[in-house]
Amino acid sequence: MSMLRVIVLATVVGLLSTVPAEAQRAKRKRVSPHETVNAVIGGNEVKITYGRPYSKNPRGTDIRKIWGSLVPYGKAWRLGADEATTLVLQKGIKIGDAAIPAGTYTLYLIPEENGGKLAFSKTVGKWGVPVDQKNDLVRVDVKKESLSPALDQLAIAIDKGDNGGVLKFMWEDSQYIVNFTNE
Repeated sequence: MSMLRVIVLATVVGLLSTVPAEAQRAKRKRVSPHETVNAVIGGNEVKITYGRPYSKNPRGTDIRKIWGSLVPYGKAWRLGADEATTLVLQKGIKIGDAAIPAGTYTLYLIPEENGGKLAFSKTVGKWGVPVDQKNDLVRVDVKKESLSPALDQLAIAIDKGDNGGVLKFMWEDSQYIVNFTNE
């Protein structure tokens, strides 16, 4: 092999090894379908984009137990599949005493058996795992309710509610919900 080929090969290998991990993750193959849901609540457009995993294992035929098993209680979960779940707010909202300004955020959930927390992270544009818990803007309480009929695929909804809106995260036989108002 000529010296020129060795230099070119070494340069190519060096350049490839410097490709950021995020660029490599971006090439991952999606496992689940993706969806964007949006609603205009009091003149504020609220949009969520997320991956919709199924209860059925994508690598087999078994139906997985979701809450407390596939999605463990007390641990940060990316709230979807593949890329991180994103929330875009045209205007700011309030959840309880927490103010979330207009902008783009990554959402993740810390489910508990009887409730949990919804986190709004300032880090956006990443793959869903590992969940980045270091850049949270705020975490808010969510309420857990029974869901009937059960859903075999994660679904997120943005509904109009009393004096504002409601975010709903539904899967299996449960839904996690949180009310918000416009700032």
